[in-house]
Amino acid sequence: MGLAIVQAGQAVWSKGYGHRDHGEKLPFTPDTLFPIASNTKLFTAIAAGLMVEQGLLDWDRPIREAVPSIRFSSDALNSTVSLRDMLAHRTGINRHDSMWFRSDFSRKDMFERLRFMVPSDPLRQNFVYNNVMYAAVGHIIEQLTGQSWEAFVQEKLLSPVGMPNTCFSMPEVYRSADYAVPYTERRDSTELFKLPMYEHMVGAGPAGGLNSNLHDMSRWLITLMQGGRYDNRVDGKQIIPASVLKATLVPSMSLPNHILNGRGFDEVLNGTYGLGRHTAVYRGHLMTYHGGSLGGFYSQVSYLPQRDIGVVSFVIGHHCAVLSDFLCYRAYECLLGLELTPWSARFLDILGKFKVAQTAARAKANQDHVTGTQPSHPLADYAGSFEHPLYPRLGIAKAADGGLSLAFRASVLPLVHVHYDRFDTPDDEVYGKWSVNFGTDPQGEISTLTMTLDEAEVTFKRCPEPVDPTFAAAAVGTYATPSGFRCYVVQKEAGQLFLQVPGELDRPLQPYRPQEFRSPAVSNMVYRFDMEAGAIAGLRLKYPGGESSLVRL
Repeated sequence: MGLAIVQAGQAVWSKGYGHRDHGEKLPFTPDTLFPIASNTKLFTAIAAGLMVEQGLLDWDRPIREAVPSIRFSSDALNSTVSLRDMLAHRTGINRHDSMWFRSDFSRKDMFERLRFMVPSDPLRQNFVYNNVMYAAVGHIIEQLTGQSWEAFVQEKLLSPVGMPNTCFSMPEVYRSADYAVPYTERRDSTELFKLPMYEHMVGAGPAGGLNSNLHDMSRWLITLMQGGRYDNRVDGKQIIPASVLKATLVPSMSLPNHILNGRGFDEVLNGTYGLGRHTAVYRGHLMTYHGGSLGGFYSQVSYLPQRDIGVVSFVIGHHCAVLSDFLCYRAYECLLGLELTPWSARFLDILGKFKVAQTAARAKANQDHVTGTQPSHPLADYAGSFEHPLYPRLGIAKAADGGLSLAFRASVLPLVHVHYDRFDTPDDEVYGKWSVNFGTDPQGEISTLTMTLDEAEVTFKRCPEPVDPTFAAAAVGTYATPSGFRCYVVQKEAGQLFLQVPGELDRPLQPYRPQEFRSPAVSNMVYRFDMEAGAIAGLRLKYPGGESSLVRL
């Protein structure tokens, strides 16, 4: 772990403890590069604030006035959501972290999926943390400046503050000789094991993609504490406008006190969220702070504005995640001469009980398993690609051992049959346990799979087969019912076929089986093109109530 302390504009302490790489026994140093995760958010909020200063954005006007391309899930949100709402986590829209976590989605991809994110809470009513909103703000910065978010943050913040080691991607980290490697305890013991490095943060970079070290973060903290100047002399350069820093501190949303309500610990009170950072009162002292959590790395960056003291902490391992908070609290208590709070003793006790409870819970897994059942289809019928408008595509494949595998978010995991059409992955200490439930369409074929992702069950639909351009071109034409009523098959963008019935909306036709198509809105109807002498001669509509034939004219 690492700890840095800043006081009165000076870095007075910067030291590493233990190992940055447990396996290789390499020491943690003040130069060790470390993913600061959500402590990136303040950089993004300030970057957006610089654009507010330029008049390109406004904190409180609807964001769509400045960025017409942004689309939320309703007209009401389109006409009201502001930059402040997005940065203060008060849009009411749930996290949907599976959109970006271990995903290759770009910022633009996430920005364009905002319209599929339906709120769980009314706007500005509750604090609902959302990383995707920060990725979207990063994309907005790119749209309005013509620079990448990385280039803008480098030019406007990192270089002026003097943070030469801070970088945006894991390839940059790997070029350093000194970087942290994640280890954590096993669930049922204190044995440490190595976690995979998280390397998929580029798209969601504005929410948590920066990597830094104690030296650079001390300079950042000094700049924040000195009102936007690293050099606080009269002729020192104003790097960040004081008005922007003030805006990030203004409370935008009150926060529930989970540690007080859940544990009865009352040291941290009156929590609020501004823009990219929290404020609270720690034992009578105003504190501004933010935490970071990603792939086994935990950080906290905080300071007491009225006492001119700041602390940066870095901690490795899920089992000691809360230590990043407690290091800061202990530093403040020591420097202020306060009685020490037994944070470590409290949470060592909680951690021990948690491990015992979780081990007992896992022992009861699948007690609802129904014996004697079989999958409804041959395993090959489950294979294919499945899609959802919010998330990366998901793949089901026939594995080499004859079973099935799940490919999702840069992972391939085996699937084991549980009962009926439910398959589970093994309970992995890194990737968790996934339960996949398959569903059929009106024709009895495997067409959907449902998984619990983020905050709810999510249903993926089987991806339609690609359109055969030669067949699609041949299908275009006029077709008539036995009574002479004419319908039309036309081809639009990307070769997509549509059935045009006069007086009705055009029906998109998606490939289903050879010569057969379906319309996404009406899955119980199948459209079959009949062939005669190698040419399309007619169109049959098969539906639950019967079958109709149309002749090609």
